[in-house]
Amino acid sequence: MASSDQNNRPVLSQGGACRACLLAALVCILLVPVFLATGTARFIGPAVILLFSLLAIAVGKSRNYSAFAFTLWVAAFVAAAMFYPAAFHTWSGFELSTLMVPLIQIIMFGMGTQLTPGDFLRVFSFPKAVIIGLVLQFSVMPFVGKGLAMLTTTNPEVAAGMVLIGSCPGGVASNVMTFLAKGNVALSVTMTSVSTLAAPLMTPAMTKLLAGTYVEVQFVAMMVAIIKMIILPVAGGLVANAILTRLGATRPNLKLVSTSIMKALPFVSMFSICFIIGIITSLSRDSLLAGGFVLTIIVAAVIHNVVGYLFGYGGARALGLGETDSRTVAIEVGLQNGGMASGLAVKVWQSSMAALPSAVFGPWMNMSGAMLASWWSSRPPRDEAVTSEQSQPTAPAP
Repeated sequence: MASSDQNNRPVLSQGGACRACLLAALVCILLVPVFLATGTARFIGPAVILLFSLLAIAVGKSRNYSAFAFTLWVAAFVAAAMFYPAAFHTWSGFELSTLMVPLIQIIMFGMGTQLTPGDFLRVFSFPKAVIIGLVLQFSVMPFVGKGLAMLTTTNPEVAAGMVLIGSCPGGVASNVMTFLAKGNVALSVTMTSVSTLAAPLMTPAMTKLLAGTYVEVQFVAMMVAIIKMIILPVAGGLVANAILTRLGATRPNLKLVSTSIMKALPFVSMFSICFIIGIITSLSRDSLLAGGFVLTIIVAAVIHNVVGYLFGYGGARALGLGETDSRTVAIEVGLQNGGMASGLAVKVWQSSMAALPSAVFGPWMNMSGAMLASWWSSRPPRDEAVTSEQSQPTAPAP
């Protein structure tokens, strides 16, 4: 039912807005075959883009399914890039692909603002869990990526991209998924932080070992790129977090400004990821349509992701971790930093095809992570009452 504001003007309730978006999305679905039948195919693109956008808005307003909104926004950007690739190529002569690395740096800066030095030092509170997670992260995922590359594609750049996404550290969405899954959020934040710090060494090493037969892998160049693209922005975010926190505490008049900045960063990061995926899709559109890579990469991404969950959880349980921590390790191992893989593929290898696996993996892992977290959220861990590591921070911003 609609509510009213102070001037007695009707205001659409959240539920009403959600239903309105779903109804409009249904209209878009019905219009697509009409456009095909009437020979007005030029309107299909706008209808599909609007469809995913409306679904994203509707799902984002849902308390139970809001985690899927990001995936739908990605679908909207992918649809836009497939129908209108030129819109993601150049603006007034400016090559948009040059924005990929700065956008990834913005994303990692946003991640850094959600961290504190204590998140890195907390490794000493549960070293066993962190070590298990790191070993599984940089062994299972790279080798599974190599196996899938051997089985599913003959394109060397796509194969290298599958290895690369497997060799990257944990994804930035893992902390939210862990919170929803009733895992150990403190452990998740620490594992993401530590795996990110290990990335300048581990990612080039595993990529060179397993993808060196597909493309030339320059260890030092990749390590320097990771430091510039990931480590320095995260460090900058840490410093910014400390400064804004201190300003908010010492100068009440600036507290609102610092709080607003912190709240805006997750949305900026989400838009940046969507735009990066749009750029990658537009650059590879012709190859995608001609080579039939899409289905192959989607299947590989699903297998890669699911194997990460299974080995993460099963390996952690087999090595003696409780269910709460095992859920955390499963999510950390299963979710990769797709933005980092995309940036390295474009910046170091100059290859949009090598960036495709990470562009597909990113949306899928957010969708699968949300589904797994939702399933686990209704099943409290059996060791919840006896877990010693229960001092968890506030749920991170999505």
